[in-house]
Amino acid sequence: MAIEETADTAATDSANTANDTVEATADAVGIAAGAITYPVAPGYQVNVRSGPGTNYRVVKVLPYNSRVPIRCQRHGQKVSGPYGTSDIWDNIAPGQYVSDAYVKTGSDGFVTVPCG
Repeated sequence: MAIEETADTAATDSANTANDTVEATADAVGIAAGAITYPVAPGYQVNVRSGPGTNYRVVKVLPYNSRVPIRCQRHGQKVSGPYGTSDIWDNIAPGQYVSDAYVKTGSDGFVTVPCG
């Protein structure tokens, strides 16, 4: 016995496919929203700069007890901070860098991809 697809069945299938797509998109957004963040050194308000050095302008200041995502990292000016001396700068958002010497990554090297 053959099963014939009706307009109602096709509409239901389309709705289920659309719901699956929305759920998959929501899952992907949830994963992005749950990105790893790293704590800024306690007791410090850290300058966020437009590039990897203290000669770049300050675009904002992170409040005490902040956490930051690290999108990519690059070498720049060497800075001394509570986590040692480092020339690594963490890109936390487009055009926003903080010295890795103020971010607790648990590593003296890169913890993510180099900035392009």
